[in-house]
Amino acid sequence: MDLGITTRLNTGFDDAIAKTRAALQEQGFGVLTEIDMQATLKAKIGAEMEPYVILGACNPQLAHRAVGVDRQIGLLLPCNVLVRADGDEVVVEAMNPRLMVEVTNEPGLESVAAEATTRLQAAIDALA
Repeated sequence: MDLGITTRLNTGFDDAIAKTRAALQEQGFGVLTEIDMQATLKAKIGAEMEPYVILGACNPQLAHRAVGVDRQIGLLLPCNVLVRADGDEVVVEAMNPRLMVEVTNEPGLESVAAEATTRLQAAIDALA
């Protein structure tokens, strides 16, 4: 199983983040957190790395349904979406929601994972 749903963009890094946020919003996801790994690692341990941002995306309706099935599922929420530089391209990757089902082995999460996958795939497809 793939860990993520991925696309590659030929655009600037900041533009890719803005477009990703907009595409997620169109699919009912809000961005709850934004972690700038490049800045954080530089500040905390002096490490250099390419631009790399983790967006913590959440669709409240899907999150509510998932938590209703398994209270521990919050350990896997929100859905992480990476925006990272890779040479001249920017890679955008969304967590594969099927991981929720695989990790928990909870059949009640199947429909939530399926809908989340459809919405995240649509957001990623909108970027291409």
